[in-house]
Amino acid sequence: MGPGRQLPFDPIEEARRHWIAHEWEGAAEGMAAVTSVMRVEQILIARVDDVLRPFSLTFARYETLMLLSFSRRGSLPLGKVGERLQVHPASVTNAIDRLEAQGLVRRASHPTDGRTTLAEITARGRKVSAEATEKLNTIVFGSLGLSDRELKTLFDLLRKLRQASGDFA
Repeated sequence: MGPGRQLPFDPIEEARRHWIAHEWEGAAEGMAAVTSVMRVEQILIARVDDVLRPFSLTFARYETLMLLSFSRRGSLPLGKVGERLQVHPASVTNAIDRLEAQGLVRRASHPTDGRTTLAEITARGRKVSAEATEKLNTIVFGSLGLSDRELKTLFDLLRKLRQASGDFA
């Protein structure tokens, strides 16, 4: 639900109460946490999509641009892009194809390994990623409704969940 269509109660808290009433108390807090994270994901995706739409970017393509802009040479092998973004090679190919069509990235041959293709951010890609980042920082990242301390705690907790799930070593 978007703004203006707010429920008069928290449906996840209501589900939690039902879990407890059905003697699933041992799983109630986990269900409420998982459901809350999934709902927050929906909310954040909608906010990010609204900001990136004028740039004709998805978050996946934005992340790709930022990864390339943060790299020392502004380029990375396609395999390294997928590894760092934790996505399937087909997703990388799709993102690079679209970014290339927009003139934000170009493919280049690796200077020492003829079997490797690099994705390289263009000057236009740097400009668009900087503008998109400024908007995201203002409209989304800098205005989540939590203090810096709360955000750090949330990050630490989610990081712990990601690590326990084998997301990284």
